[in-house]
Amino acid sequence: MATPQALVIDDSRAMRLILGDLLNQLGYETHEAGDGQQAISLLEEDQTIPTLALVDWNMPVMNGLDFIKAVREKTCYTDMKLLVVTSEAEVGHMVEALTAGADEYLMKPFSSEALASKLEMLGLRHA
Repeated sequence: MATPQALVIDDSRAMRLILGDLLNQLGYETHEAGDGQQAISLLEEDQTIPTLALVDWNMPVMNGLDFIKAVREKTCYTDMKLLVVTSEAEVGHMVEALTAGADEYLMKPFSSEALASKLEMLGLRHA
């Protein structure tokens, strides 16, 4: 079976490294983007559609919400799970992200167990 792919989208390099490491431990091969537009470009260039994208809310160029809306407009990304990983605690933001097409929402700071639990909820636990 092929290694599941994950895309980590966050403007913080440190957060991309942390999330990438956690996902690697859970059996994922990870790719990184510093903002939503860079992530869209990666998706368009790559032949493999990731199983999962972890999306930050606040980013320059294209924020997480705009990325979610752009991805959900294209049917080829229907099966990709979108997990918003953010420090935005406002309930309105959660509702907005979920309404736009995010599958789940994880608040920063979080534990590796919390991430694993969210993946399990999405049916994506691999390791």
